[in-house]
Amino acid sequence: MNSDAYLGSQHSLTSGGGQATLTTVEDVRPDEVTNLAAATGSQDPAVGLSAVAALRGLVEVLESVQVDNARARGWTWKAIAERLGVSKQAVHQKYGGGRLFRAGR
Repeated sequence: MNSDAYLGSQHSLTSGGGQATLTTVEDVRPDEVTNLAAATGSQDPAVGLSAVAALRGLVEVLESVQVDNARARGWTWKAIAERLGVSKQAVHQKYGGGRLFRAGR
């Protein structure tokens, strides 16, 4: 993948308008994710690091969606933490705190 092709995908995921709309799994296009994953191997550090940052943001969105899903289905913080490979306290601190389930997500 060349830098120009990657930068187009990167921009659509993290530009001002794109970042605001990247909040649900439905917003993620598999071809963009594939392009970003491929770009992490770029010899150009600007391209590689930008791809890593965009993927990190995507992982945060996906994790949040699945934590909401698990809580809505009655999963305990302990069960969620075990699946994520973190402590119960860490997952509760990140996602607890009076956060409501976002059923529409």
